[in-house]
Amino acid sequence: MRHSTRRSLTAGGIALSASLVLAACAGGSTDTDTDSGDADAGELTPVVLQLQWLPQAQFAGYFAAVEQGFFEEEGLEVEIIPSGGDIVPQDALANGDADFAIAWVPKVLGSIEAGANLTDIAQIFQTSGTLQVAWADSGIESVADFEGKRIGSWGFGNEWEIFAAMAAEGLDSTTVEIITQDFNMNAFLQGDIDAAQAMTYNEYAQLLETVDPETGELYTPEDFSVISYQDTVGAMLQDAIWADTERLDTDEEYAETAVSFLKAVIKGWVFARDNPEEAAEITLASGSGWGPSHELWMMNETNKLIWPSPAGIGIIDEAAWNQTVEGALAAVNETGARLITEEPPASAYSNEYIQQALDELAEEGVDVTGEGFEPIEVELLEGGN
Repeated sequence: MRHSTRRSLTAGGIALSASLVLAACAGGSTDTDTDSGDADAGELTPVVLQLQWLPQAQFAGYFAAVEQGFFEEEGLEVEIIPSGGDIVPQDALANGDADFAIAWVPKVLGSIEAGANLTDIAQIFQTSGTLQVAWADSGIESVADFEGKRIGSWGFGNEWEIFAAMAAEGLDSTTVEIITQDFNMNAFLQGDIDAAQAMTYNEYAQLLETVDPETGELYTPEDFSVISYQDTVGAMLQDAIWADTERLDTDEEYAETAVSFLKAVIKGWVFARDNPEEAAEITLASGSGWGPSHELWMMNETNKLIWPSPAGIGIIDEAAWNQTVEGALAAVNETGARLITEEPPASAYSNEYIQQALDELAEEGVDVTGEGFEPIEVELLEGGN
């Protein structure tokens, strides 16, 4: 597949309003024609970043870039706009309400086929964090065991890995009962779902911080059968940074801002990698509604999806991209609908901007690969507290 070569509120007590705005520098100008990377000019280039969910350690690198002043160092004043499900990030970007957006690749592929002109300029998560979790004695040990079962899914575009993995197994999606689940594990714990969707950094932790009523102790990994989509053909790329394709092509200042933005974001994620406890504290202070042990677990598991990055954090791996596209083409949901029907255009992703950012940071001595990364040990407490 060709790619662009342009220019060398549910569980956890989350109650934060989706309208929350965090600024990298409250006193920065919002009217400037200075170079976006020139922090010494005294004026900052305003940038709006649209998240795909509420503040939590899944987005720690962006909040760390605010708190540590990395955006300001790059001459930017960044507003981070959360979403509680009421804002579709790629729509906000396509409509001009944001300059950059965080969204899963398959979701945006669907929007691109529908007419959105967007480019993945940095693939922050290198691997899929999606799981399907069943009870250890359920007999569900792989996607091939889904037939006739009640399979949980959040919907909202999060379901396509399930259908891509089923297609790879030759399973008809109508042979399973798809149960719409909330962003928690309540329906699974109550026996309404045979295998529930979960993220390694969130819903799976919710299980491990829940007391087993039969033992009076917290559940353990041995209580569950866990299917990781990363181990299936259905694995798809997730959190990516998206930009407006036309603006990249026609607005030199926007393209330069994209590089400056990526440099600051990378420094934020490097900080979160090297200081997971402090990074978790930053996201808690930024409005996360999770408890401290849950937040630290999320930070640690998020780091595992990013590091190490042998090619450099944010580089889009062609093989992983092609697998995502192939899965999106193959996936058919329970109603017979398809996510996409043709390959996306070459402009759907570009390594140009992230590579420039990586090269400049490497010259500054920033470790952009994290080859020595080791996750920490996190003890989950009841309720994530």
